[in-house]
Amino acid sequence: MSVSEAFEQAQHEVKQLPQRPGNEVLLELYALFKQGTQGDASGRRPGVFDLVGRAKFDAWKALEGTDRQDAQQRYVDLVGRLQTGS
Repeated sequence: MSVSEAFEQAQHEVKQLPQRPGNEVLLELYALFKQGTQGDASGRRPGVFDLVGRAKFDAWKALEGTDRQDAQQRYVDLVGRLQTGS
């Protein structure tokens, strides 16, 4: 299975997790997904009153320069760890 196929599969599996991950893990999943699908963060950083949008943008921006396939593999690995509870 290729990285992109595993990434697609992990996107379905993450929705089937028995427990909702905490906010930090959700931010990591979001950032890895965005980096794996769109590459480096683009656009303007959300304003100070958009706390959620700002946190999401910052998490994505922190991955700047990460290769798309690397981000996809890290996403797959994280979903795998969440499924096994480790």
